[in-house]
Amino acid sequence: MQLTIAHDDFASAVADSARALPGRPPAPVMAALKLAADADGTLTVTGFDYEVSGRATVKADVTEPGTVLVSGRLLADITRLLKSQPITLALEAGTRVILTSGATRYTLHTLPLEEYPALPTTEQLTGTVSGADLTEAVTQVATAAGRDDTLPVLTGIQLDLTDDKLTLAATDRYRFAVRTIDWTATDATVDTAKTLIPAKSLTDAVKMLSDDRVRVTLPGQSSVLGLADSSRSTTARALDGQLPQYATLWPTRESINATAIVDSGDLAAAIKRVALVAAGNKPLQLRFTDGTLSLSAGTSDDAQAVDTLGIQYDGVPDFSVAFNPSYLLDGITALAQPATVLWMTERTRPALLTGAPADATISALEYGGDPLQYLLMPIRLSS
Repeated sequence: MQLTIAHDDFASAVADSARALPGRPPAPVMAALKLAADADGTLTVTGFDYEVSGRATVKADVTEPGTVLVSGRLLADITRLLKSQPITLALEAGTRVILTSGATRYTLHTLPLEEYPALPTTEQLTGTVSGADLTEAVTQVATAAGRDDTLPVLTGIQLDLTDDKLTLAATDRYRFAVRTIDWTATDATVDTAKTLIPAKSLTDAVKMLSDDRVRVTLPGQSSVLGLADSSRSTTARALDGQLPQYATLWPTRESINATAIVDSGDLAAAIKRVALVAAGNKPLQLRFTDGTLSLSAGTSDDAQAVDTLGIQYDGVPDFSVAFNPSYLLDGITALAQPATVLWMTERTRPALLTGAPADATISALEYGGDPLQYLLMPIRLSS
């Protein structure tokens, strides 16, 4: 193998593929990146950890086609620190790769190709989505995914395909994030499907993809999700099981007793200030009155904090509810809108958070249908 490639192209391909490398490789060969130079003038860089694979293809001046395995983390560190000069790769004596960039030269030992596992295969292409929408949706719902590996189902993001919409959902039992994006089918026989993908795997996968159209292959018999754009492709193995049915958790429009619109930046800042005395994620209490939101935390036996914001409010007088401050802040951050709308029923029932433009008014709000909905369970306060 011998080739010359632009530094930025190579560094980007290595960094993207290295996302799929395992933190604790079960075998030395699994810590490697596979570099395959093709006579058509492309270099394909691949990483794989049995659960996730990442593959990046870039243009290169290939004088000798060939395939090698080299240490992935080391190669990623090297390409990150090299100057932005063309890079030459050459296989020497069949066991060493010489990497040259300007006056810098590295000798990298290769690993046995025959020990590298075959990448998983995917089913027939199912449809396409906007890469920008998919990346945003995954990032937004991943904040609600569980972190407890003893409950693997709750560590996943569920993809639910219905007609021309793809819905992503995640929960850790204390909050539920749901985001819907447009879907263009390429397989007319598939109009409904549901699969659960580890949140970390899916989050890493979408970081590789462009903002243009992304080709999606939903898991079938292979239990493997496939995502690809013009130069990057990735796979992720699905989890067994499904998330709990969440539709019944959502409050109905008729059950809403209190609605508030708050400036998102002001609310986030106030939560951070008051939460300083809510160590260990102790509850943050919100009290709504006409035109005012009071946030408080702490006890008489410890530090206390109170902050007040001006808001739009419509509902029962003197309505109060308590939340985990970190979870509430996560929801506001995920919504990423100038204003946050809180739809509330009772102090012991889940509240729904949605986004709104800065000039939104309660009289003009429409309930339901928001692209991202964040359901948050309240904390019961002792009387």
